[in-house]
Amino acid sequence: MELDTTGKLLDVRDLRVNYGNIEALHGISLDVGPGEIVALLGANGAGKTTTLRTISGLLRPRGGGIAFEGQTLVGLPSHRIVALGIGHVPEGRRIFGGLTVEENLRLGGYLLRRDAGALDQGIVQAYETFSRLRERKDQLAGTLSGGEQQMLAIARALMLKPKLVLLDEPSMGLAPKLVRAIFEVIARISHAGTAVLLVEQNARQALRIANRAYVLEGGRVALAGSAHELADDNRVRATYLGGSAAAQEGGGA
Repeated sequence: MELDTTGKLLDVRDLRVNYGNIEALHGISLDVGPGEIVALLGANGAGKTTTLRTISGLLRPRGGGIAFEGQTLVGLPSHRIVALGIGHVPEGRRIFGGLTVEENLRLGGYLLRRDAGALDQGIVQAYETFSRLRERKDQLAGTLSGGEQQMLAIARALMLKPKLVLLDEPSMGLAPKLVRAIFEVIARISHAGTAVLLVEQNARQALRIANRAYVLEGGRVALAGSAHELADDNRVRATYLGGSAAAQEGGGA
């Protein structure tokens, strides 16, 4: 499939993915520009995680195209996609609980293993971004709090200085104070020049920091637009933000 990648970091067109005989994605299209935060919203089972897993090479599409900086990703193994500049923080964090914080970070920078200076610099930058991790660098990752584990998962994905990070439900299971901290980190990542494709159930927080958003329903893109437009859309408000625009303007919901 020929993709128009002009001005786009990531371009996904007519993506179709099956689980066995069941089609999970029915031809979705989306794109992410350099440095953007793009949110993917939708109910459980809408296809959000499947989209991220297909982009990162964990699932192979049945049809459609995926291009990153003009290069097709379809058919590439996951480690090649990582090397091209895409980091993936899956739902559930997936850190190595029996290793220390710093050992987890070094594993995240595995492709830099022949460049000790770059690997060490990546760890320094991780600790600058996540000062709490520096305080716990020798602590087993499995003993960290949920918020600290999420910070570690994000920091590990940033070790190779990706141009795009795929984040799957980064606020899941976290207390409100930690949710705010995680979203502040995501905003800082974007401001530093790394694009973010964000899957998030907390639609209000996601739309607050995103540039644009897509709403998936049943494996299809139901709505797309700027984060501001979608935050004001009555359908999005009623389904994901807890009330209509009129109700919220009037002090309800």
